[in-house]
Amino acid sequence: MNGLQKIKQSIYETVSAIIFWTVLILSVAFGIAMQDAEAAAIPEVIAGDVGCYNSNSTQTYWITDAICYASSLYQVDPLLVTAVMETESHFSFNTFYVPSSAGAIGLMQLMPGTASAVGVDPYDPLGNIVGGTAYLRNMLDNFAGYGEYAVTNAVAAYNAGPAAVTTYGGCPPYNETQNYVIRVSDAYNRLLTAYYSQ
Repeated sequence: MNGLQKIKQSIYETVSAIIFWTVLILSVAFGIAMQDAEAAAIPEVIAGDVGCYNSNSTQTYWITDAICYASSLYQVDPLLVTAVMETESHFSFNTFYVPSSAGAIGLMQLMPGTASAVGVDPYDPLGNIVGGTAYLRNMLDNFAGYGEYAVTNAVAAYNAGPAAVTTYGGCPPYNETQNYVIRVSDAYNRLLTAYYSQ
């Protein structure tokens, strides 16, 4: 590894640590605030975010309900699921008709093999969201032992696959994956800000 690569890796590790601690601190505060919050607050925040990308109000509220259902089913923060979906597909149903160049399908951009592993039909919209949330739950569990990088690595694994994260002992040095982690974190922090500003 040359000097420039070492500097880039050091910057990435610092940014990852900052992202992790920000998400962790905000998640704890979020959990405490949730105890006193009205049940409608989270769906309103999610619907507001979805509506910024998807102008079809029927789809917006369907997606919101599906995120809340799937996140409750697998005990994953619904705002994290929303942030991942925003980053993956911008809440577009067109992703069911036009898979990505890599073959990813739907709102959570499931690969066929991943969908099969979690037992869902990736072309079924609810199955796609439930499957993506189940897979995210698996990644959070798989990398829970990574300390301050646990959430970062789980999100990286959603993008690059768990084998890549395991091979590199953390977020792999792929520009796409590193940018993906930052975009998910930015979306998540924006959603938290919207929640607290209500």
